[in-house]
Parts: sequence; structure tokens; C-alpha cells
Amino acid sequence: MKKILAILLAVALLAVTFVACSKASDETQNTENQEAAKETLVMATNAEFPPYEYHEGDAIVGIDAEIAQAIADKLGMELKIEDVAFDSIIPGVQAKKYDMGMAGMTVTDERLESVNFSTSYAKGVQVVIVKNDSDIKSVDDLKDKKIGVQTSTTGDIYASDDFGEENVTKYDNGAVAVQALVSGKVDCVIIDNEPAKSYVEANEGLKILETSYVEEDYAICFNKENTELMDKVNAALEELIADGTVEKIVAKYIKA
Repeated sequence: MKKILAILLAVALLAVTFVACSKASDETQNTENQEAAKETLVMATNAEFPPYEYHEGDAIVGIDAEIAQAIADKLGMELKIEDVAFDSIIPGVQAKKYDMGMAGMTVTDERLESVNFSTSYAKGVQVVIVKNDSDIKSVDDLKDKKIGVQTSTTGDIYASDDFGEENVTKYDNGAVAVQALVSGKVDCVIIDNEPAKSYVEANEGLKILETSYVEEDYAICFNKENTELMDKVNAALEELIADGTVEKIVAKYIKA
């Protein structure tokens, strides 16, 4: 009798173990299926614009990358960042190659003709980098000077409009423009204040003029037809602004 009871108990334990393992396996499978089913949010950027976006090893980090990740997390989406030329971001968003563009991008009337923009999440300031011994003392001295810019940025747009296309030399990124200044190919470089600080720190003999050139708002761009995604991202962004997350991310990279 004792042997029969022992056999029955062993069978019962095996059954319980099998059910538990089966349930755990199902839960694991469900979790994997949910992760696999996550919708991807594709963000186009130009990772040559510290501290907003730049390379750290194989990863793209910075203010925009962290804010975008926080938005994706809030929406339950997987973020994928594509590093492309700055002037290909808006055309790529228009062609629906990317879901959104986020690259320290300023809202301008010209850009609003091509894409829609989210709520602004940061302020940008365009400044002028010159050599320490330059005769350029303020923005008023830029007339007839050779000005270096990153192509298709607001520095490019504003400088071309204010001082003429013939006086503006366009480069693929800010670092190349600054090297052109160092080598004497241009008299100054107009670029955002934050990367400007990094370039001046990395290149002896350069300084930033005390007077700023232009102040602007940064936002995320979307295809004009993709209003549903824009509304979702915008709602998430506004929540992240309201709860202080965006401010903390910016403060992490830009010290007051």
C-alpha cells in the first residue's frame, strides 16, 4: 500500500511540475512575442552635433538620442536611430523612409512647407567662431567675410540670406567647417553654441564671439501625412517636459 501511495505522490508531483514549467514557458513565449511585436520608431539624425547627437563608440548618444528613447519607452516602441547627412533628413522624412527627424533641428517657415514639427523641447543659439586675433568683433563685422557653415543648417540659411550665398562656404559637418577656419579658408564659422564650445575647446586659438547671431527653437519633424504618429509623439514629449524628464536630460549634457 505504501508503495502505491509513493507512486501516486510521485506522479502528482510530476504533473504539478509539468504544469508549472508549461505555464512558465507560455509566459516566456508571450513576453518574447510581445517584444517581437513592438513597433519600431525610426529616427533620422546627423550624429555630428554634440551634445545633441554624437558617437560614443558604436552608439549614438546625446540629448536628442535620450529624449527620443524616453518617448519610445513611453509609447511602448523600439527606437532605431539612423545616422545620415543633415540635409537628407527632411527629404527622408518626406519620403517616409524615416518616421521622424531629430537633430537639433530648428523650426523655420521654409521647413514648415515640407514637414510638420512637434512642440519645441530645447532652445538653440547660433554663434560665431573666429580666431583669437580676428578683426571680427561682432556680427556687424561679418559683411564681405568668408563664412563657413554646415550645409542646410539654420546657420547656413540665415548667413546665406543675410550676407549672400557668394560669401558662404558649406561643409558636410561642423568639424570640417571649423578645420577650414583653422587653416584660413574661411574667416569665421556660424554654428550652434553647444557644439561651438566643443570645437573651440578642441582647437587652440579659437573663440566664440560674445554676441549671439540667432536664437531658435528645436523640435522634431514629421511627414505631413503622418499626423497620427506626430500626435502620439507630441503627447509623450509634452508629458516628459511636464514631469521634468527633458530638463534633466538637457542638464546632464549642458551645465547651467
